[in-house]
Amino acid sequence: MKFKVESVNISAAKGVPKNEVAEITLKENFGIEGDAHAGPWHRQVSLLAAEAIDVMKNKGLALSPGAFGENIVTRGVDWSRAKVGEIIVIGPVELEITQIGKECHSHCAIYYSAGECIMPSQGVFAKVIKGGRIHAQSSGDYRIR
Repeated sequence: MKFKVESVNISAAKGVPKNEVAEITLKENFGIEGDAHAGPWHRQVSLLAAEAIDVMKNKGLALSPGAFGENIVTRGVDWSRAKVGEIIVIGPVELEITQIGKECHSHCAIYYSAGECIMPSQGVFAKVIKGGRIHAQSSGDYRIR
């Protein structure tokens, strides 16, 4: 399934909205350079569909890219239907989906600024299988391994 990247976002701290940047560099088995979630674990990169963000905007929320703490915003794929182990290819980068959604144990700054968080039901998390650079308007492909 083909999709487009609408924004790429990073932050130096966890639990806060991310800042949109022009380009991100992903490193194998590490994540995104300069992002707080980088490291040798299973949630190195977070993805969220622009369509899910649009639903929140239609409720009257003023949201900027990264508002839900997502690293990559895509258009054209419904991540809520993804399965662990599936592969996401964006340019030279390959990601493996490692987790669907994320239970929030306490409300963070994202919840309080947006009014609710859609990452628990709409976001996916992945680890970097093959690194590289991507930017907004990169093309992607979502496939089952």
